[in-house]
Amino acid sequence: MSTTASRVLGLVRDVVIAQAFGASAGADAFFVAFRIPNFLRRLFAEGAFAQAFVPILSEYRIRREIGEVRDLASHVSGALLGALAIVTVVGVVAAPVLIAIFAPGFLSDPGKYALAVEMVRITFPYVLFISLVAFAGGILNTYGRFVVPAFTPVLLNACLIGAALWLAPVLDVPVIALAWGVLAAGIVQLAFQFPFLASLGMLVRPRLRRAHEGVARVISLILPAVFGVSVSQINLLVDTVIASFLVTGSVSWLYFSDRMVEFPLGVFGIALATVILPHLSRQHASASPASFSDTLDWALRLMVLIATPAAVGLGVLAAPILTTLFNYGEFSAHDVDMAARSLLAFAFGLIAFVAVKVLATGYFSRQDTRTPVRVGVVAMLSNIVLNLALVGPLAHAGLALATTLSACLNAGLLLRGLIACGVFHPRPGWAGFIARIAAGNLVLGASLWMARGEPAAWFEAEAAVRAMRLCVVIGAGTMLYAAVMLVLGMRPRDFVAPVALRE
Repeated sequence: MSTTASRVLGLVRDVVIAQAFGASAGADAFFVAFRIPNFLRRLFAEGAFAQAFVPILSEYRIRREIGEVRDLASHVSGALLGALAIVTVVGVVAAPVLIAIFAPGFLSDPGKYALAVEMVRITFPYVLFISLVAFAGGILNTYGRFVVPAFTPVLLNACLIGAALWLAPVLDVPVIALAWGVLAAGIVQLAFQFPFLASLGMLVRPRLRRAHEGVARVISLILPAVFGVSVSQINLLVDTVIASFLVTGSVSWLYFSDRMVEFPLGVFGIALATVILPHLSRQHASASPASFSDTLDWALRLMVLIATPAAVGLGVLAAPILTTLFNYGEFSAHDVDMAARSLLAFAFGLIAFVAVKVLATGYFSRQDTRTPVRVGVVAMLSNIVLNLALVGPLAHAGLALATTLSACLNAGLLLRGLIACGVFHPRPGWAGFIARIAAGNLVLGASLWMARGEPAAWFEAEAAVRAMRLCVVIGAGTMLYAAVMLVLGMRPRDFVAPVALRE
């Protein structure tokens, strides 16, 4: 529920930003400025840090005394704080260089470039605070306290909404309010988790000792994991670099369409990967290969059941969704059309994006970071090649399609690796399961296509009518999909979590 609340409020945040700033040069500058620290947030809050730290912490918790667990947390936090302080200072000082690297197209527009540099300097310290939030969240997740870390992003969305509504109107350059909202959110999110760590006895004082064995193991895992688990984020940065050379609005169109995909990815994909990681880590540490494989199999089946209709819905209803949420104020019908093109391309990568999150846990829970790195290199290089091939004929939508195709390659290689090394043994019935899922989604896609009607009708309708109609279409589609699945023989009991995951 906390993750869902966060994603819903995230949608509200994006609606507020779109209405206030549209797909303007200022919005482009903010999205680029925020993407740089946000990229590092993804690495730590939802990626490499958790994948490296949680397995080690789980092992300490199972095999060692509480004093050693606290000592590990203390020294990891000290090393993390020291490294982040250096990174933050470098990021603030080197902001002009960062914008030149990640948005070189802005150099031809001095005003946009200067604005982006200023906002990077304000937002970059967010990296320090949110990475410590990720550290605290890793501890809480290891101890089964999933609600608090899942709720924490709500505070980021609340701060950005507040900044857009109340701070922006009093500033000479209103869009800079968003940068200050990001910085405030980092501080608030970290302070929010302190009482919950204290209740576990894990609110430790940061210490720094170079020879600490646990810290060395975390570092050895995190360095390659940074790349292996975050290929999709690196691909988005590459997209931003290329999009900065396209017409004004391209960065914003990619941002808003990506956010639509991030909603189901966060509500389901990241949440699912976060929940199974501690369990897989314990099953590996306890030498329970059968339970390990069953947990992965259950997660993958649940992923296919839910992510596939979500992808179909996003693809077919791209324009109605964007019109209903964003076509107000400064966000024009042209912006909707442009964002819908990239959303269609992103939508059919949703299954792969979720699969990468789930499959990566199969490696990191076993402290294997080498394989995801090798797979990640292949996926990233393919994305660059596809970007260059598709940006010409499809503009910004080509960048989205390249990201989708490279994510499919990434997921396929990760799955093949888990099966080849004998870690994952798919349970019987996958062929029939996929056939039923395909049939259900064909019915769903056809029904949504007929129900959506002409795009002009959505533009002409009032906001309340748009929202009501969209809810009816989505609700009816959901019930139809569920009914088809029941007719084809699927039952809720087929997706009950395995015993090992419920322990």
